[in-house]
Amino acid sequence: MATQDPHVISQLVKTLESASKAKKGETKFTCKKASFTVANNVPVDSWRFQDWDYKRDGLPTHARGIFTTRRKDGTPEIATRGYDKFFNVGETKATEWRNIEKNTRGPYELSVKENGCIIFISALEDDNLLVCSKHSTGAREDTPVSHAQAGERWVERHVSSVNRSVKDLARTLRKMNVTAVGELCDDSFEEHVLAYDESSSGIYLHGLNYNQPYFHTMSCEDVHKFADDWGFKKAKFEVFDDIFRVQSFLEGCAETGTWAGRETEGFVIRCNLSDNGTGPYRNWFFKYKFEEPYLMYRQWRECTKAVIGGKLPKIRKHEQITEEYLQFARRVLMKDSKRATDYMNNHGIIGLREEFLKERGLNGSEIIALEEKKQAESQKVDKNVILEPIASLGCGKTTVALALVKLFGWGHIQNDNIPKQKNKAKKFAFEVSHALGEHGVVIADRNNHQRRERKQLMDDIYPVLPDAQFVALHYVHEPKADMLPAIREITRKRVLERGDNHQSIRAGTKAQDETIGIMEGFLGRFEGVDTTRMPDQGFDHVIDLDVCADSRGNLETVVEALHAAYPRLVPTMPTETELDEAIAAALNDYTVTKDLSYSYGNSQKPKNKNNNNKHNGPIIPEPTDSPFSPEALAKKIEYFNISIPSAEITALLHSLFPPTTTPEKARLYNQLVNSRRLQPTFHVTLIHRASKKDKPEIWENLATRYIEAQTKNPVQNPIQNPPTLGSARVRIERLVWDNRIMAFVARILPVEGVEAESGVAEWPCANAIPHITVGTAAPEVKPKESNDLLQRWVEVGSGGDTGIFEAEVEGVKVVDGVVGLVMSRGR
Repeated sequence: MATQDPHVISQLVKTLESASKAKKGETKFTCKKASFTVANNVPVDSWRFQDWDYKRDGLPTHARGIFTTRRKDGTPEIATRGYDKFFNVGETKATEWRNIEKNTRGPYELSVKENGCIIFISALEDDNLLVCSKHSTGAREDTPVSHAQAGERWVERHVSSVNRSVKDLARTLRKMNVTAVGELCDDSFEEHVLAYDESSSGIYLHGLNYNQPYFHTMSCEDVHKFADDWGFKKAKFEVFDDIFRVQSFLEGCAETGTWAGRETEGFVIRCNLSDNGTGPYRNWFFKYKFEEPYLMYRQWRECTKAVIGGKLPKIRKHEQITEEYLQFARRVLMKDSKRATDYMNNHGIIGLREEFLKERGLNGSEIIALEEKKQAESQKVDKNVILEPIASLGCGKTTVALALVKLFGWGHIQNDNIPKQKNKAKKFAFEVSHALGEHGVVIADRNNHQRRERKQLMDDIYPVLPDAQFVALHYVHEPKADMLPAIREITRKRVLERGDNHQSIRAGTKAQDETIGIMEGFLGRFEGVDTTRMPDQGFDHVIDLDVCADSRGNLETVVEALHAAYPRLVPTMPTETELDEAIAAALNDYTVTKDLSYSYGNSQKPKNKNNNNKHNGPIIPEPTDSPFSPEALAKKIEYFNISIPSAEITALLHSLFPPTTTPEKARLYNQLVNSRRLQPTFHVTLIHRASKKDKPEIWENLATRYIEAQTKNPVQNPIQNPPTLGSARVRIERLVWDNRIMAFVARILPVEGVEAESGVAEWPCANAIPHITVGTAAPEVKPKESNDLLQRWVEVGSGGDTGIFEAEVEGVKVVDGVVGLVMSRGR
């Protein structure tokens, strides 16, 4: 084994070279060549196949990671030789347990699978060390320090720790004709899934492979001795003689995903294989990977990167806990933008995960065990499941609902089919619970876009059906700053193209601006699912959907998730054709059967005084002396404001009061949360009627804009549904509070693309300090006291004996808002 046969190596290189130049289809496998120049201008070539090619017979070598070079006399040689590609149990025919039992023999060496990047260490003719990472060596243009370079540094540290040099190591490897194979585990360089602190970082040596085309490797015991001699870390291993003991050991470890008290990804099993189970035998590896909690951890990592990048995270499993983790991650990363940047560079991944697990009070294995128990319970569910969309207008919720009805015959209750009436919400809940008596599953079809709506539905149904299961069909809107532009574009297009074929919006009849105004109201009020708080903790499952995807894609996502969670309700997946036909039916067969276009307007259909326009004609503006004229309505305005998305404020509050906050500082916040005294919605008051005399120019400015908006695009119920006046940008700067009231200090910014008139801000504010009232300690404390608090804060500051606290919002926090007004109904 100590020497290489030049003729054999020469033939191998010729075969690899020919395959790398072959056109597609000329060979049964694909070979890629990469050339490098290393120390003393020595050329080295790397050869690689596609991963699926390693499952083929007839490859010139099955080495995954092989480098060749030429000696000074031109003789070709293998410089570096990795393992033969090995596969997970059940991944190939050879790794099926029945074939492993039949065709392998011991000893079975189970080497724990460390979690890093593979490093090859070998030697060249001139006693220089060659350190490679899988298929490359040396520096790379796309990274400051390549994996190979990081490996070189660690090799120097290891050998120097035993008073040896890299030249000594090179001579030894050269003499043995072997490649040392290790796992580089160093979180300061690059994090993966499992954590390595400073003391446990380094190269874990787990293989010594002979530099030959065929695979031959040394035992784990010999590898450990070599690691001790040269200062490397050692991958732990166990040895068994019986394959059935191996199987029992692996399955036992898989139950918790741990071995020897430490989380691990799994084991590599080294043994000997015969093609027919009788001989001859050769070295052979297979692996046994633990799926969980590592798949969950990887999903958290990829989802976090998606959130940081402003993309929709793809949650394939562990929906609820992953949603909780992402809420936590958003909260933490919002406070520290550097952590987000580091995360994208693979730093801080494990730390963020561990912070969440610590707050949750469970480790990954315990979370998986709880999920499995819950899943086992849901596998038995065959009734009383409520699908609850969380959506805004134009998301496609009704289309998906109708398609589900077409596929499964489930119940479907549309809120828009219930006429406006007192206690309409309770009527909706009653209809849903009543439909569950006939159907195993009912779709509670309304937007449910605010937490109070979700709470109301649960509160009204649980007393009647305590075993009800709630599943959120969550059309993701957050982070709004990144997602709203695309959501606006696609939902407006859908609603406007649909025209009058909608229960509550006549986009074909109403003025376009009015329809868009209604849609903006929903977007501004939208509160995404947050399973870390009530009522969203009550959801048994959360299925995330993409607003911008077509309904066919979202339908398939819903059905796949329900099939996994409730196999008794969805025992088999519909075919592609059945899904297509269900969506086609939902889109083509649905027409409005009731005229409830006043749902977002009057409780009575508007009476049109002009008989010539009684059939859905344009609304005739009221005469100016009418009580419903814009001028008369303007007198009923209570105040003008900028509505701020509630999710933005609640997330910001979470970040400002972490668990480490002192009890004194967090007292009012905790009181507001526990007594439900946080404002249900948040806004910046521009001017209140009470300030009309003191700031007449501001009142007249905004009142004029209202009259223009109502005149140009009159709405059918201007008291309950006044028009919006436009958009606004608000910068939230700091939080100020005492023992009575809490408020954010805000700054109203000019609207981009709108030139301010005479240097005056686009949206004037009568308050000396624009602010957002967060909540009051008791009903008798009125929100207007925020003005008094902020005035005292300006005069005396905070801390000491002032009784005032403040917290600065880190970074620049700018949110989009909608300018509107509130009408008095009693004037």
